[in-house]
Amino acid sequence: MQDTDAAARPRRVLMIAPTSFFADYGCHVRIYEQARGLTARGHKVLLCTYHSGRDVPGLSIVRTPALPWRRRIEIGASWHRLLLDFLLLCTAWRAARRHRPDVIHAFLHEGALIGTLIARLAGVPLLADLQGSLSSEVVEHGTFPPGHRVLGLLRRLESWVDRQPARLLANTHHTARWLMEDFGIAPAKVRVVPDVVDTERFAPGRLSAEERQGRRQALGIPPDGFLLVYVGLLAPYQGIDLLLHSFAQVAQQIDAYLLVMGFPHMQRYQRQAEALGIGRRVTFTGPVSYFELPAWLALGDAAVSLKLSQTEGNVKLLNYMAMGLPVVALDTPVGREYLGEAGVFIPQGDSQALAEVVCRLAREPAERWAVGRRLRERAVVEFPLSRAIDAMEAAYGEVCPAPAPML
Repeated sequence: MQDTDAAARPRRVLMIAPTSFFADYGCHVRIYEQARGLTARGHKVLLCTYHSGRDVPGLSIVRTPALPWRRRIEIGASWHRLLLDFLLLCTAWRAARRHRPDVIHAFLHEGALIGTLIARLAGVPLLADLQGSLSSEVVEHGTFPPGHRVLGLLRRLESWVDRQPARLLANTHHTARWLMEDFGIAPAKVRVVPDVVDTERFAPGRLSAEERQGRRQALGIPPDGFLLVYVGLLAPYQGIDLLLHSFAQVAQQIDAYLLVMGFPHMQRYQRQAEALGIGRRVTFTGPVSYFELPAWLALGDAAVSLKLSQTEGNVKLLNYMAMGLPVVALDTPVGREYLGEAGVFIPQGDSQALAEVVCRLAREPAERWAVGRRLRERAVVEFPLSRAIDAMEAAYGEVCPAPAPML
């Protein structure tokens, strides 16, 4: 039986995040909330990440040396990441020698590979925080076409990496089952550390009626216009093309508007909206700070996520839920796990079904309120931050039952 007192003992945690932390999208939100929650409970967390990105208050961050020719936020695959990951390996090793961690907590498969080397050199246990399948994601993101010969190599590498850590921390039960069933990982090594949401920061009533009306008016949205909101990366695998084509059908039937918050490729999708004849009804904000996001989401009447991936997490759904917004999503295992029976689901790729659902929600305010209330209740009960921190502390206690005393 797990010793709960031992599990909760403060530990030195070295986090490895092969990404441009912090940028305002889901993977980074998971990293931030975990690091923040652990720090609040007395753990000493040091995060190693790429040189690009921005610091956030309350977190200790060590960055790789800067690449003069590569200062942008890194999103998706690129050859530059090989050099960045090598620099991250060197940076993490120096940090480990100085920080003397009790455990190493690595994010994503790249981080798990780097963490494997550091953990062996430092003689401490490694936990890998996985949010999807590496070999599946490169296809879903369009990096390689299905059947490409490199995918077999990637899958073998992924399988090897998955077997190195002392524990694998899956963001959903779906991911945990996939690790055990598809890759043959022993159930004893897999723990679910769910995506979570700060239900105090993300809550209904973030704006007064006057503030909400004023901000909507500044965006050109009439007081009685129905506003659908989206936040996240702007990319085909996020379903943005489907969203715009479907919204063009919606705009022909009702007085509706779409607020799209995110990056990159904003100009590309603005041109697409203009070509579809909905340019004046779609507002692209560009990046929106995660810390200001509740006020932006409060402008909406409903929210949407059309992420195509069958394995990746989808943290934005939790933000929508906590705000009390009715949520329209593709019918995927991850979407079902987050939204439960209260979600509004559509078949993958069905723009007509999406348009019909959005029009129905626009015409039925009582249904919107009821769906939003149920989703808010689900977020509060099923996805509080404390749930993830409890799960992480339990996993730490399993692999490091006697951490070194804090000085």
